Amino acid sequence: MWRTRLVATPRGRFEVFELGQGPPLCVTHLYSAFDASGDLFAACFAPYRKVYLVNLRGAGNTQPAEQPDDLSMSAAVLDLEAVRKALGHSQWDVAGHSTGGMLGLAYAVAHGEALRSLIVVGAAASRHYADTPHCIYHPEHPAFQRMQDLIEALKADGATPDLRRRLTEERTKLSLHHPERYSTYVRPDVTKRISAPRLDYYGQTDFPRFDLRSRLRDCPVPTLVLCGRHDVQCPVASSQEIAALMPQADLVVFEESNHYPHLEEEPAFAGTVSRFLRR
Repeated sequence: MWRTRLVATPRGRFEVFELGQGPPLCVTHLYSAFDASGDLFAACFAPYRKVYLVNLRGAGNTQPAEQPDDLSMSAAVLDLEAVRKALGHSQWDVAGHSTGGMLGLAYAVAHGEALRSLIVVGAAASRHYADTPHCIYHPEHPAFQRMQDLIEALKADGATPDLRRRLTEERTKLSLHHPERYSTYVRPDVTKRISAPRLDYYGQTDFPRFDLRSRLRDCPVPTLVLCGRHDVQCPVASSQEIAALMPQADLVVFEESNHYPHLEEEPAFAGTVSRFLRR
């Protein structure tokens, strides 16, 4: 079971969920609001690390945003540093999926000294991941409009739990290589939600200026870059670019996965992560 705690820092109060034992590892996502049911991605690391799953500002019971830029990626990096110090860790591993991975890259280039290692899954180093019709966020992708409609519906406050489950299932299936296997991948008792203000800030402000490529060449953090061959959110070329830019990065591509290799090829994913963290 995930243990809930509120961590007081000079930058405010942050809701953190803990699972596992061992050296510390931080997981978060740029616009998810987690609860005590945890997160399937974060749980992958609990066999090897003590996982801290962090709600960023404005998500869950974490400190509300006092001004719009409190929701930015750069503010999130400072917040994670404040949480790390408040927890008493000199360093920790960081793992992120999708925009969580993008945030992990931003953290690594800003405060690489705080990271023992970085694991980035289905992410990108710049906004240009959406420039190709292979990306579901490009207007020419056949599922573009349906994905937009589902995101807007999930951001709404009035959705019943049953409707939210059905919308989440359909949205997730758009990013699975074998969508018919959804029920074997996803546990219904994990009930994290989208933080609408954080997602809106990302889309309107962070995304148009997101580009870390020039800074990754000087980032010394040992990094594992993972991606599904058929990823429609951050196509595989984005992960290949990250690995090519970073001096200590290894790339592993999962041939039977889309955006969720930790679910779609769970044993292979777990083995890859275990070997990297043991190193």
